[in-house]
Amino acid sequence: MKFDAFSAGIEPGGLRNTKEIRILICYLLVSVNTPFRKEDIIEILQENGLANYFEITTALSDLIEKGNIVLENGVCSPGESAKMIAKQLDSTIPTAVRQRTLSAALRLLSKVKREQENAVEINHTDLGFQVMCHISGGDMELMSLSLYVPDLQQANLVKQNFQQDPDIVYRAMLAAVTKDEKLMMETLTEMNMKNQP
Repeated sequence: MKFDAFSAGIEPGGLRNTKEIRILICYLLVSVNTPFRKEDIIEILQENGLANYFEITTALSDLIEKGNIVLENGVCSPGESAKMIAKQLDSTIPTAVRQRTLSAALRLLSKVKREQENAVEINHTDLGFQVMCHISGGDMELMSLSLYVPDLQQANLVKQNFQQDPDIVYRAMLAAVTKDEKLMMETLTEMNMKNQP
């Protein structure tokens, strides 16, 4: 197939054809069956080296303009024609690219869900920043934790690390306040394993 798209930032196996990029976007929206913000679609494809940023934004704009993708309240959903495109032409896209795309989309959805269920508030004070971390158990708050940090960079680092794995924070706090040494050791071991390259 002819390459007619910019290739900067594309990893080996990524898409270098405008038509394939459009098909992949349709495939993504239809397969995951969840509306995504335009920024999320760009992040999924670009950060995984699947297509060039400028090509993705152009393809998205074209798909929206032609009515293949419906943009409502800031989120993109597949129109009927996008569903047909994905169904009829998904085999045009290499299997590895489709799998990487779906994996990246599911990781993003998982991250969004974690961030919604485990909110973090950062408030500026006269002395620095107060970071409030909340762990939700569905319809109830399981734990809230308030920390003081001296600057915004540290506050954002606390937020990022907390939302990356709130379960470890919860278990570590539970082990500390109940003096459960076994749970603490298991939690620290798991944390060390996750932090190893």
